[in-house]
Amino acid sequence: MSAESFLAQVHRAFDAAAAYTKHPAPLLSQIRECNAVYRISFPLRRDDGSIETITGWRAEHSHHKTPTKGGIRYAPNVNEDEVMALAALMTYKCAVVDVPFGGAKGGIRIDRNNYSDAELERITRRYAFELFKKNFLGPGIDVPAPDYGTSSREMAWIADTYAQLAQAELNAMACVTAKPIAQGGIRGRTEATGRGVFFGVREAVADADDMRRIGLTTGLDGKRVVVQGLGNVGYHAAKFLVEGGAVLVGIAEYDGGVHDPAGIDLKALMAHRREKRPLRDYPRGTYLPNGADALELDCDILVPAALEGQITGENAGRIKAKLIAEGANGPVTFDADRILQSRGVMVLADMFLNAGGVTVSYFEWLKNLSHVRFGRMEKRFEETALRNVLREVESLTGKSIGAERLAQLSHGADETDLVTSGLEDTMITAWHQVREVWLRHDRQVDIRTAAFISAIDKVAVSYQDLGIFP
Repeated sequence: MSAESFLAQVHRAFDAAAAYTKHPAPLLSQIRECNAVYRISFPLRRDDGSIETITGWRAEHSHHKTPTKGGIRYAPNVNEDEVMALAALMTYKCAVVDVPFGGAKGGIRIDRNNYSDAELERITRRYAFELFKKNFLGPGIDVPAPDYGTSSREMAWIADTYAQLAQAELNAMACVTAKPIAQGGIRGRTEATGRGVFFGVREAVADADDMRRIGLTTGLDGKRVVVQGLGNVGYHAAKFLVEGGAVLVGIAEYDGGVHDPAGIDLKALMAHRREKRPLRDYPRGTYLPNGADALELDCDILVPAALEGQITGENAGRIKAKLIAEGANGPVTFDADRILQSRGVMVLADMFLNAGGVTVSYFEWLKNLSHVRFGRMEKRFEETALRNVLREVESLTGKSIGAERLAQLSHGADETDLVTSGLEDTMITAWHQVREVWLRHDRQVDIRTAAFISAIDKVAVSYQDLGIFP
């Protein structure tokens, strides 16, 4: 990562976009700055009886809409600057995809590998208690989700802690999202961000004029893809892109990379990883000792889905991909973005492309507030109605549809179907809104700047409509 801080890069990108708007400077300043940051320190009793001080943060970037929304990461290098930068990106991300949340982010400075499950639970519950104590947690206040180093397990611990502290709160389970299904989670959340990447890329490569400008044909068929990071986002992005017709030719991980121009068998590779075997022992393709080298492989689409600052001013000139799909938060630095733009590389910005997670988190939040599973009320009614129509078609035509085909055609939408449909519509709509801004500026700005402009305009309208209190 460059010497410039992550937050400074976000601010530079914001300022570059703000210059194309007509909003007054004081309003732009309000949108740009972080509204509230809470720094937390608390003691942890380790399993061996020793005491350790744990440090964490929660940043609420914008209250133009409430609750605020953003993940919690556990990482040894997390800091206040990073949390504030990620909170800002969450504000803009939610605005781009029309999810009615302000942006937030949290972090605890630990290497989770150095702690037992019992210690992690104590850390998580104490962190939740500290957030609750200062009014930084609640279904109408601030709603966390998982991020790097956390999962549905930690969210369940937070939800339970909040429920114990706010016993009169009917909607307590809506205080976090990406919970286990049994604890109020929603089907489709696990793969949501990766599926959103797929929907966004698929829609972007569908326009013939846009693809001609970067030297690609339309559609995903045969497109060579390299993915950095095989965590939740990277794996699902790769999976859906391959199912959509793309060819996975390279992957990059922390312990190296794999390159196979003929196509990597993702299922076989993941089976290898689940056995906790190193990439160097994977029997197919060419092993790359330095995983970062995979970013520079010859390909059509590059999906950086690991951490921020992976493509910088130093390596941007060596990137061969014609389209970069940001699955992670901030994987392309501001300087790198400018270099890539000058080379005619299309960068699908993170604030649009990886918004699948927060979109489906929004659906989960709505589910928790309504206290009913999506599809529960109408699924059987839809199936019966469709079956009756099809039976009538059979009667009128004298032809049998067949039991198997009848079941397929009369399938009523369940929760997964509805979540996927809502996510697809959200990503398609958001892309065309961003593209409209891009075209309005005659493609003289990059897509990231266009996304920022779209977000700034939406947040500005909210602030203007709200007025100033008191």
